[in-house]
Amino acid sequence: MAGRLPQLELTNQLCFALYSASRASIRAYGPLLAELGLTYPQYLTMLVLWEAPEPLTVGDIGARLHLDSGTLTPLLKRLEDLGLADRTRDPADERRVLITLTEAGQAMRAKAAGIPERIFPRYGIDVATAQRLIRELTEITDSLTHPGRTGRRR
Repeated sequence: MAGRLPQLELTNQLCFALYSASRASIRAYGPLLAELGLTYPQYLTMLVLWEAPEPLTVGDIGARLHLDSGTLTPLLKRLEDLGLADRTRDPADERRVLITLTEAGQAMRAKAAGIPERIFPRYGIDVATAQRLIRELTEITDSLTHPGRTGRRR
């Protein structure tokens, strides 16, 4: 093997550290979400719907979750099959599908309310560190999504 190249070592890759942390985080949520009968992507979708004061389009949800409609549509269909959401055509524009929570979907919010406080201790960090990481990871995502932008967002 030729000379050592530290820049190509797995443990020196930011992408691998993010990937590993993401996989571990999603695994940690698994048992808690199983109590609700949700997968992690379904949980994220429900979070978006619980925040919304009005029906959202598939595009609105996709923009929030960074998912395309081809990925999101089967997920939303499954939430509909579970009785948690309704998908209806927008009467003003039939090309758009509106997503609303059912009563069961709205009621699930109360059942899910304890998940953040149950999962947070598993991260092994304090709230201030978590808030800093959220800001920094959001900046990384924004930089990778919009490469023409420069400088840190505040």
